[in-house]
Amino acid sequence: MQESYYTVEQIAQMLQMHPKTVQRYIREGKLRAVKVGKGWRVSGHDLSVFTENVPEQSGEVPTAVVSCVADVYLADQNNAIRLTNTLTAALNSKPASAGQTSMQTQYIPQERKLRITLYGSARTTAAMLDAIAMLTEEESEQSSVLKG
Repeated sequence: MQESYYTVEQIAQMLQMHPKTVQRYIREGKLRAVKVGKGWRVSGHDLSVFTENVPEQSGEVPTAVVSCVADVYLADQNNAIRLTNTLTAALNSKPASAGQTSMQTQYIPQERKLRITLYGSARTTAAMLDAIAMLTEEESEQSSVLKG
């Protein structure tokens, strides 16, 4: 059975939304999509999942939504990978009541820096920032023990 894919314009027409609203949902991670050329495509399954959970339709509009960027300076890329994997696991294990949350990471080797972008409810984002603080303090303590 072949999966159906829809463009942003098709989804906007079906859901009676502006295409920029659909693009915002994709950017925020609320609607899964894949980039094909210059446009986005959404599978029929992902569209179905999304329409069951559209915030404006379900009445679940969070009282506070936060976006933030954290730059974490690490010894090497392996440490960045470990931190990313740990934060991804934490995010994937959050309760459903925490709402929609997304995280993007980028390692910048020239600066030995991991850039973490978070978006979600204030409480979940704060918990993720606490986790970053705890994990990076632990990293710092381990490297000082190894040096000393």
